[in-house]
Amino acid sequence: MSGHSKWATTKHKKAIIDSRRAKSFAKLVKNIEVAAKMGGADLSGNPTLVDAIQKAKKTSVPNDNIDRAVKRGAGLSGESIEYTTIVYEGYAAHGVAMMIECLTDNKNRAAAEVRTAMTRSGGTLADPGSVAYNFHRKGIVVVPHTDAVTEDDVLLAVMDAGAEEVVDEGETFEVFTEASDLVPTRTALQEAGIDYDSADIAFVPSLKVEVDAETARKVFRLIDALEDLDDVQNIYSNYDLSPEVQAELEADSE
Repeated sequence: MSGHSKWATTKHKKAIIDSRRAKSFAKLVKNIEVAAKMGGADLSGNPTLVDAIQKAKKTSVPNDNIDRAVKRGAGLSGESIEYTTIVYEGYAAHGVAMMIECLTDNKNRAAAEVRTAMTRSGGTLADPGSVAYNFHRKGIVVVPHTDAVTEDDVLLAVMDAGAEEVVDEGETFEVFTEASDLVPTRTALQEAGIDYDSADIAFVPSLKVEVDAETARKVFRLIDALEDLDDVQNIYSNYDLSPEVQAELEADSE
């Protein structure tokens, strides 16, 4: 999901147990369906499906829902799914760049809803390519902090698997890789006995924009509006928060 800060990560965890739970489940199930359609139901030959199921289980999606999604996606239930991936580019307050990734069965609906959410929440859509050059496709494996796993442990496990860097985000370690090295990296973690929460290909900004608390609130209001849309799967942005701003935002949510 969106967010490149401890505050946003914490906010997302709280959101999982509120009224957005069903919506969050639906998006994770959609990812499973698409992965199964693209690579089949056999987990041994479909690492994308493995990662989609892993994320769903970490978010407490029931196993029955996961099994049905795999069968639907792989065509084993007699149902047919047709989703298209669309990426919209835009700006939030203070020129903060955004990449909005949708998975939809209706392009016109997705476009209209994204445009409306952007307009109503202070954002603007941009021409294709005008924002994308600020981002690179990277693999990100999220490893939870535990007493038994240190940053050195993570580094040691992934250094020969193609990982580029390990970033301590407070509650998690984020392991960055080239997109092609995502599977070897998460496999290396598994072989080292290190649990991970998710492994995804994401848009990572090449340059971040530091924002103040008021701008951050506007950016997060826009992100919230976009995340409420059924077709929006992921939102990537280049905002950056100083520790002082994070502290002020955390005080807002108390």
